[in-house]
Amino acid sequence: MSFDEEWASVRSTSTASVSMRLNQVAPEPGRGGGGNADLSVDQDKLGAIGSAAYALHGRLVKDGNHARTNTTEAATGMSSNGFLTGSAMSTVQETWSSQLNTLLDACANISNHLDYSAASHAKEEEDIRAAMAASKINEYFK
Repeated sequence: MSFDEEWASVRSTSTASVSMRLNQVAPEPGRGGGGNADLSVDQDKLGAIGSAAYALHGRLVKDGNHARTNTTEAATGMSSNGFLTGSAMSTVQETWSSQLNTLLDACANISNHLDYSAASHAKEEEDIRAAMAASKINEYFK
């Protein structure tokens, strides 16, 4: 038997005994995967999340820095008196400030993005309504 004949035989045998199986679970009803997808946006939920992010940002600005002055003064005092704890406290304060600024930026981005998304979605809805109204008018001209 030639290689091509043997290869054809092995291929036909292997494809006959293998069935296709997807590596996933069938989607639950209403959870995607079907033709009933709903791309709705709930303005109230977006507004609530954006408002919470804005409120968190405001509280972090105020509450996240309330110990900065005392910590900086303590670190300076300890360092000037030869305590190694002073430099460690300075490092902790710098790390805290960096982490706080990152979190403040994230909250601001979330709030701003949700405001933009809500406004953009409202504009798109109006554009769709206008286009649909225009298409209804076109039906009467036909």
